[in-house]
Amino acid sequence: MPTPTKGPRLGGGPAHERLMLANLAAALITHKSIKTTETKAKRLRPVAERLITFAKQGDLHARRRVMRTIGDKSVVHELFTEIAPLVAEREGGYTRITKLGFRKGDNASMVQIELVLEPVTPKVKSAKATAAKAAVAEPAAEVVEEPVEAPEAEAVEADAAPAEAEVVAEADAEEAK
Repeated sequence: MPTPTKGPRLGGGPAHERLMLANLAAALITHKSIKTTETKAKRLRPVAERLITFAKQGDLHARRRVMRTIGDKSVVHELFTEIAPLVAEREGGYTRITKLGFRKGDNASMVQIELVLEPVTPKVKSAKATAAKAAVAEPAAEVVEEPVEAPEAEAVEADAAPAEAEVVAEADAEEAK
Protein backbone atom coordinates (compact mmCIF):
# COMPACT_ATOMS: atom_id res chain seq x y z
CA MET A 1 0.00 0.00 0.00
CA PRO A 2 1.48 3.38 -0.96
CA THR A 3 2.26 5.76 1.89
CA PRO A 4 0.00 8.81 1.76
CA THR A 5 1.51 12.25 1.37
CA LYS A 6 2.08 14.00 4.67
CA GLY A 7 0.23 17.17 5.39
CA PRO A 8 -3.25 18.41 4.55
CA ARG A 9 -4.96 17.24 1.37
CA LEU A 10 -6.29 20.69 0.50
CA GLY A 11 -9.95 19.75 0.52
CA GLY A 12 -10.05 16.70 -1.74
CA GLY A 13 -8.36 13.56 -2.90
CA PRO A 14 -4.88 13.18 -4.33
CA ALA A 15 -5.96 13.85 -7.94
CA HIS A 16 -7.74 17.03 -6.90
CA GLU A 17 -4.68 18.12 -4.93
CA ARG A 18 -2.38 17.57 -7.94
CA LEU A 19 -4.68 19.58 -10.20
CA MET A 20 -5.03 22.38 -7.65
CA LEU A 21 -1.24 22.62 -7.17
CA ALA A 22 -0.73 22.59 -10.96
CA ASN A 23 -3.20 25.46 -11.33
CA LEU A 24 -1.56 27.40 -8.51
CA ALA A 25 1.86 26.85 -10.11
CA ALA A 26 0.55 28.05 -13.48
CA ALA A 27 -0.91 31.17 -11.85
CA LEU A 28 2.36 31.81 -10.01
CA ILE A 29 4.35 31.55 -13.24
CA THR A 30 1.91 33.76 -15.13
CA HIS A 31 1.49 36.50 -12.51
CA LYS A 32 4.89 36.13 -10.71
CA SER A 33 3.04 36.61 -7.39
CA ILE A 34 -0.23 35.24 -5.97
CA LYS A 35 -2.17 35.60 -2.75
CA THR A 36 -3.37 32.32 -1.21
CA THR A 37 -3.67 30.52 2.11
CA GLU A 38 -0.54 29.58 4.01
CA THR A 39 -1.23 25.85 3.70
CA LYS A 40 -1.60 25.99 -0.08
CA ALA A 41 1.53 28.14 -0.42
CA LYS A 42 3.60 25.72 1.65
CA ARG A 43 2.40 22.83 -0.51
CA LEU A 44 2.97 24.85 -3.72
CA ARG A 45 6.58 25.85 -2.95
CA PRO A 46 8.28 22.46 -3.72
CA VAL A 47 6.17 21.98 -6.84
CA ALA A 48 7.03 25.42 -8.23
CA GLU A 49 10.72 25.11 -7.36
CA ARG A 50 10.95 21.71 -9.07
CA LEU A 51 9.34 23.16 -12.22
CA ILE A 52 11.80 26.06 -12.25
CA THR A 53 14.71 23.65 -11.81
CA PHE A 54 13.52 21.73 -14.86
CA ALA A 55 13.19 25.00 -16.78
CA LYS A 56 16.81 25.87 -15.96
CA GLN A 57 17.91 22.65 -17.69
CA GLY A 58 16.19 23.91 -20.80
CA ASP A 59 16.21 20.70 -22.88
CA LEU A 60 13.27 18.93 -24.52
CA HIS A 61 12.98 16.27 -21.84
CA ALA A 62 12.73 18.92 -19.11
CA ARG A 63 10.07 20.75 -21.12
CA ARG A 64 8.05 17.55 -21.42
CA ARG A 65 8.36 16.87 -17.68
CA VAL A 66 6.99 20.36 -16.94
CA MET A 67 4.19 19.75 -19.45
CA ARG A 68 3.17 16.70 -17.39
CA THR A 69 2.30 19.03 -14.52
CA ILE A 70 1.19 22.19 -16.34
CA GLY A 71 -0.92 21.56 -19.40
CA ASP A 72 -0.87 25.10 -20.79
CA LYS A 73 1.86 25.48 -23.43
CA SER A 74 1.94 29.29 -23.16
CA VAL A 75 2.70 29.07 -19.43
CA VAL A 76 5.45 26.52 -20.05
CA HIS A 77 6.89 28.72 -22.81
CA GLU A 78 6.91 31.71 -20.45
CA LEU A 79 8.62 29.61 -17.75
CA PHE A 80 11.38 28.46 -20.09
CA THR A 81 11.98 31.70 -22.00
CA GLU A 82 11.41 34.44 -19.40
CA ILE A 83 11.78 33.04 -15.88
CA ALA A 84 14.55 30.44 -16.35
CA PRO A 85 17.15 32.97 -17.64
CA LEU A 86 16.41 35.30 -14.71
CA VAL A 87 17.10 32.58 -12.12
CA ALA A 88 19.95 30.87 -13.97
CA GLU A 89 22.59 31.99 -11.44
CA ARG A 90 20.43 31.17 -8.40
CA GLU A 91 21.03 27.72 -6.87
CA GLY A 92 17.64 27.40 -5.21
CA GLY A 93 15.08 29.36 -3.26
CA TYR A 94 13.13 30.58 -6.26
CA THR A 95 10.03 31.47 -4.22
CA ARG A 96 9.33 33.77 -1.28
CA ILE A 97 6.40 33.48 1.12
CA THR A 98 5.28 36.65 2.95
CA LYS A 99 2.55 36.51 5.60
CA LEU A 100 -0.28 39.00 5.11
CA GLY A 101 -2.58 38.39 8.07
CA PHE A 102 -5.89 36.59 8.39
CA ARG A 103 -8.83 36.38 5.99
CA LYS A 104 -11.95 38.17 7.21
CA GLY A 105 -14.48 35.40 6.53
CA ASP A 106 -12.91 32.29 8.07
CA ASN A 107 -9.75 33.67 9.76
CA ALA A 108 -7.49 31.61 7.47
CA SER A 109 -3.84 32.69 7.45
CA MET A 110 -3.17 34.44 4.14
CA VAL A 111 0.22 34.76 2.46
CA GLN A 112 1.70 36.10 -0.72
CA ILE A 113 3.93 33.67 -2.61
CA GLU A 114 6.12 35.25 -5.26
CA LEU A 115 9.00 34.35 -7.54
CA VAL A 116 12.39 35.70 -6.51
CA LEU A 117 13.62 37.23 -9.78
CA GLU A 118 16.21 39.66 -8.42
CA PRO A 119 19.78 38.97 -9.55
CA VAL A 120 21.74 36.93 -7.04
CA THR A 121 24.75 38.55 -5.38
CA PRO A 122 27.51 36.06 -4.51
CA LYS A 123 28.78 36.11 -0.96
CA VAL A 124 32.24 37.62 -0.50
CA LYS A 125 34.65 35.23 1.18
CA SER A 126 36.82 36.77 3.85
CA ALA A 127 40.60 36.68 3.54
CA LYS A 128 40.93 34.88 6.89
CA ALA A 129 38.67 32.02 5.81
CA THR A 130 40.47 31.66 2.48
CA ALA A 131 43.89 31.62 4.17
CA ALA A 132 42.71 29.11 6.77
CA LYS A 133 41.41 26.77 4.05
CA ALA A 134 44.69 27.03 2.17
CA ALA A 135 46.67 26.27 5.35
CA VAL A 136 44.51 23.23 6.10
CA ALA A 137 44.69 21.98 2.52
CA GLU A 138 48.51 21.93 2.34
CA PRO A 139 49.96 21.12 5.77
CA ALA A 140 52.53 18.59 4.48
CA ALA A 141 53.85 20.76 1.65
CA GLU A 142 57.25 22.18 2.46
CA VAL A 143 58.09 25.67 1.38
CA VAL A 144 61.50 25.88 -0.27
CA GLU A 145 62.69 29.44 -0.28
CA GLU A 146 65.05 30.49 -2.99
CA PRO A 147 67.89 32.77 -1.92
CA VAL A 148 67.56 36.40 -2.91
CA GLU A 149 70.06 37.26 -5.58
CA ALA A 150 72.05 40.46 -5.47
CA PRO A 151 72.15 42.21 -8.86
CA GLU A 152 75.83 43.26 -8.67
CA ALA A 153 77.30 39.96 -7.46
CA GLU A 154 77.45 37.53 -10.37
CA ALA A 155 79.95 35.35 -8.53
CA VAL A 156 77.41 34.73 -5.77
CA GLU A 157 74.96 33.44 -8.42
CA ALA A 158 77.36 30.79 -9.55
CA ASP A 159 77.81 29.57 -5.96
CA ALA A 160 74.06 29.71 -5.22
CA ALA A 161 73.03 27.50 -8.14
CA PRO A 162 74.63 24.30 -6.74
CA ALA A 163 73.21 25.08 -3.29
CA GLU A 164 69.71 25.39 -4.73
CA ALA A 165 70.10 22.11 -6.55
CA GLU A 166 71.11 20.41 -3.29
CA VAL A 167 68.04 21.79 -1.44
CA VAL A 168 65.70 20.64 -4.22
CA ALA A 169 67.37 17.22 -4.34
CA GLU A 170 66.97 16.84 -0.55
CA ALA A 171 63.30 17.81 -0.75
CA ASP A 172 62.71 15.27 -3.56
CA ALA A 173 64.46 12.55 -1.54
CA GLU A 174 62.22 13.27 1.50
CA GLU A 175 59.08 13.14 -0.62
CA ALA A 176 60.14 9.80 -2.11
CA LYS A 177 60.32 8.26 1.41
